[in-house]
Amino acid sequence: MATIDFNGATVELNEEGFLVDPNIWNEELAKVLAKHEEGLDELTEEHWAVIKFIRSYYEEKQSAPMVRAVCKGSGIRLQQVYDLFPSGPAKGACKLAGLPKPDGCV
Repeated sequence: MATIDFNGATVELNEEGFLVDPNIWNEELAKVLAKHEEGLDELTEEHWAVIKFIRSYYEEKQSAPMVRAVCKGSGIRLQQVYDLFPSGPAKGACKLAGLPKPDGCV
């Protein structure tokens, strides 16, 4: 199991970089994950729109949203979502939102 250092603590990630404990997620941790797991130096307003929508959806329904729902809920076009998250919306965006790996995510 992989780990990263965050605020003086060790955070456990699974073998694909998803948080083992989604309950420890916060925006500062998302920034660290963005750099460490996705190679993103900063998160723009568009990144946050997607991340916050995914997080809110997950908290309400206990599952990750389909990509079309992400686009509709965040107001970000499909191609832009793929441009924002190098490993894609299911892997990259859900990872930064602190969700477990979505079902059907390869």
